[in-house]
Amino acid sequence: MLILALETSTELGSCALWRDGAVLERRCPAGRSHSETLLPLIRELLGEAGVSVAVLDAIAFGAGPGAFTGLRVACGAAQGLAVAVGRPLLPVTSLEAMALQAGDGEVLALLDARMGEVYAGRYRVAAGDCHLQGEIGVLPPAELPLPDTGGWRACGNAPAAYPLLRERLQATGIALLPDILPTAAAVAALAAPRVARGEGIDAALAAPLYVRDKVAKTVAERLGEGGRA
Repeated sequence: MLILALETSTELGSCALWRDGAVLERRCPAGRSHSETLLPLIRELLGEAGVSVAVLDAIAFGAGPGAFTGLRVACGAAQGLAVAVGRPLLPVTSLEAMALQAGDGEVLALLDARMGEVYAGRYRVAAGDCHLQGEIGVLPPAELPLPDTGGWRACGNAPAAYPLLRERLQATGIALLPDILPTAAAVAALAAPRVARGEGIDAALAAPLYVRDKVAKTVAERLGEGGRA
């Protein structure tokens, strides 16, 4: 099985090729936009593996939530490639891609949503799959409901971005895994069993998962919070 996976929901952009369980991954160069580097990186990855888009079984992409511009890059690239070769698309959320990397158990995936908010999702990870508990949400760090049972871990960059959230998590004994961000390798690993089950969507239906529709605060809002216009 050959699956191409793309992930650009954060500053850590990447693409990966899943071949029957073996994964080859390449990461976008730092300091340059994903829109500039992703497609050349895909060509490099496929060339190194000696395969073409035409022989892929499916294409997976990180659907979000995450940076609005980044989400459109992965979604647009995946959609264009899937249309060109008539392959199904597998959308995988950025939070479950993070949770998978945290390992089996109860995982709280937390991604900095900017604008003073956090993208959050609770997952039960087992046997290489992630099961969302409840819904993905976006809310201020002070309002994030925390698990009331032990054994949880929190992954993602939100605790580092919001000291209040980090203090709340540490006070409840939740272990922090701050270096985990969504990767194309994790997207591919989650997509593989779904492809095997015949899941996937038509390329025309692909869309980013924004969760929050608002891109930026207005001038009035920033001034009201003591910021600059």
